[in-house]
Amino acid sequence: MAEDYYKTLGIRRDASQAEIQKAYRDLARKYHPDMNPDDKTAKKKFQEVQKAFDVLNDPEKREMYDRYGSSFETASAGGPYGGANWGGGPGGPQFEDVDLSQFFGERYGQPPGGAFADFFRQFRPGPGQATGGGPTRSAPPRRGADLHHEVHIPFNTAISGGEVQLAVQRQSGKTETISVKIPAGIEDGKKIRLRGQGEPGQRRGTPGDIIITIRVAPHPVFQRRGNHLHLKVPVTLAEAALGAKVDIPTPKGTVALRVPAGTSSGTKLRVKGHGVHPKSGTAGDLLAEVQIVLPEGLDDAEQKAIAEIAERHPQDPRSDLRW
Repeated sequence: MAEDYYKTLGIRRDASQAEIQKAYRDLARKYHPDMNPDDKTAKKKFQEVQKAFDVLNDPEKREMYDRYGSSFETASAGGPYGGANWGGGPGGPQFEDVDLSQFFGERYGQPPGGAFADFFRQFRPGPGQATGGGPTRSAPPRRGADLHHEVHIPFNTAISGGEVQLAVQRQSGKTETISVKIPAGIEDGKKIRLRGQGEPGQRRGTPGDIIITIRVAPHPVFQRRGNHLHLKVPVTLAEAALGAKVDIPTPKGTVALRVPAGTSSGTKLRVKGHGVHPKSGTAGDLLAEVQIVLPEGLDDAEQKAIAEIAERHPQDPRSDLRW
């Protein structure tokens, strides 16, 4: 019965290269003999998964498999006078091997294997020749497959840069740990390419690459917008009304932020050069948004004092609100 490689990997027939590689990694890890020492069937399943991946991960082999099924290698091995087109292929003429020398050699005084045998021998491939009579051409070098991974990094590492460890599962089943440098200022969704660290090439072909997609975790208080960092800074009523200097954290360390007297909630104060410093491009700023935190447990006298202040300084802070 013909093998269904797509069913073996548990994927659709129109699966992408990335889906094929992901399915292989999951199944190879599941059925690897080293991971299943007590399961006698694991080795067989692992070999079936490996065989299916070897075909479907190769675009040329996959195309032949889709056309001829799991017997595509024998279907395409006959060359121009055999296989699927000649000598037994569907719709092709049937030929039988006939010793023509018994008709021509003796009849014209030639010994068996004489002139006519020499004539027909030129159409048979000899050493170093293909079936078409030309020289055998070796298959060209083939580049190794790329490996795709996703790495989740902290917000701070994305801003300041750093290094992470990545576990790479090879097609051979081995797991390799490599160090990946994270450039300062990298954004969520960006890719890092490690050239030549993918799967090895075939027939002296160049190795593939490792392509890493970066996912940045959110920060509890900072937000990034372009190369600027945004931070909400709580201040007391007295600090906002009378002015103050408050300490705030930044990627470069703690700095003193000057809050001018009479600052209202929502006011944004800029700290130049303390945003994101990408490897290339202009450095951003830190924008601190003031948020006034009112004291709790005001007594009657304190509330009366605030009311008197409001009467002496009437305001209409909602005058610009519109539907």
